[in-house]
Amino acid sequence: MDYLFCLNRCFGMSARKPVMSHFEQSLNEVSLDTSSMGNDVVVIKRGRRICGKGGALSNFPIVQNKAYFEAKIQQTGIWGVGLSTNNVDLNLIPLGTDSQCWVLRHDGKIVHNNEVLHEITDPIQEGDVIGITFDHVQLKFYINNKIVDFELRNIRGSDIYPVVYVNNGAIIDMVFTNNSFTYKPPPSYDGILIEKILL
Repeated sequence: MDYLFCLNRCFGMSARKPVMSHFEQSLNEVSLDTSSMGNDVVVIKRGRRICGKGGALSNFPIVQNKAYFEAKIQQTGIWGVGLSTNNVDLNLIPLGTDSQCWVLRHDGKIVHNNEVLHEITDPIQEGDVIGITFDHVQLKFYINNKIVDFELRNIRGSDIYPVVYVNNGAIIDMVFTNNSFTYKPPPSYDGILIEKILL
């Protein structure tokens, strides 16, 4: 019953909307990747909203020097957001229990390799916006445009992706592009850019 309620909320009170297929996602937009998500995840709203149970990667890795993206907490529950390689098990939640993920969790803990690296004391609530910056050296989190006084370094992997996971009724909206952000990115940071392949 809780799962149906989550789906109703996730779909905006209409569970009849079809779930977007990978083919329907625009090749020119960064969104959550329906081919790189957990088995019990639901992704809707053009690849921007996640609910259900499990995690999802973005459809493009971060290739630029300074990237910014946001996660808006639409409904509380169990969730996490951050960065990951594409080797992460998106069905094994909470993420952050292995060496493939660096996440801020719903309880304010920043976790990597099953180690709590930092803990935010103020609770993160429904409606809050989490900003994430990554420059291939440092990962930083912002809560409602206020920087968290902690940074992660030495993030390694051939390709690094934004990642989000949900459980227990959580609904998260992901924003990857400049024209949709709630807050302006920090100076010299930009929404996630798609690497153009020249033929």
